[in-house]
Amino acid sequence: MFSSNPTLNDDTFRNQAVDVYDAEKPDVMTVQGAVNKTLILLAICVGTSVFSWSAASSGASYTMPMALGGAIGGFIVALITMFKPRWSPFTSPIYALLQGLFLGAISYIYEASFGAQQTSGGLPLNGIVVQAVGCTLGVAASMLILYSFRIIKVTEKLRAGIIMAVTGVMLFYLVSIVLSLFGIGQSILHGTGPLSIGISLLIVGIAAFSLLLDFDLIERGAQQGAPDYMEWYAGFGLLVTLIWLYLEMLRLLAKLKNR
Repeated sequence: MFSSNPTLNDDTFRNQAVDVYDAEKPDVMTVQGAVNKTLILLAICVGTSVFSWSAASSGASYTMPMALGGAIGGFIVALITMFKPRWSPFTSPIYALLQGLFLGAISYIYEASFGAQQTSGGLPLNGIVVQAVGCTLGVAASMLILYSFRIIKVTEKLRAGIIMAVTGVMLFYLVSIVLSLFGIGQSILHGTGPLSIGISLLIVGIAAFSLLLDFDLIERGAQQGAPDYMEWYAGFGLLVTLIWLYLEMLRLLAKLKNR
């Protein structure tokens, strides 16, 4: 069994699982523990996002280097965390911090381009960023409810379908980046036409359904008796999906506002 999120798959939890009959019986992962770690990582990410936003709004010269460093550094730390889950209690907070630096700056750019006119001070309550955050939280809460009450059950067919969809999205991103180097396909990825908006809606939906698999894998990890440091790894995996969902929501709202 696999998750559409490469950081959260069943093999990861199975490989890290402990023997519940071991005499030493180390601390094991719990769902509540994973929730707590996720909230801590979210708090770190939001905190550095606020700092990055403030730097961007004040016109600080280090804003873009900081954002670029956050994006690249976050990607590197994410890869390290994926291959070294035991390091996740240390690498996950670093990832959250770095991604926050990137998200704050990119959010300000979106707000200045597509949101409220006044962006020199605090965050406009009617701006595109607040709308994107609200939509992201709303979608995440809705998917959690659907999963908790088993309104949508994570079956093998659903899992396989989402995995294929996420793989398709990743390939689409890759092809789009390559084509953009030659000035081709910009209207599909960044345009405001029906096709571009439809693609964004589809990707938002895929990101939302990926949360179901993340919830399922966290629950199964706790059931399998994974060591407690996997709570940090699970929180890291959820944060990856939530950031993806937020960025896609931001892109979609920008397209709608720019029509």
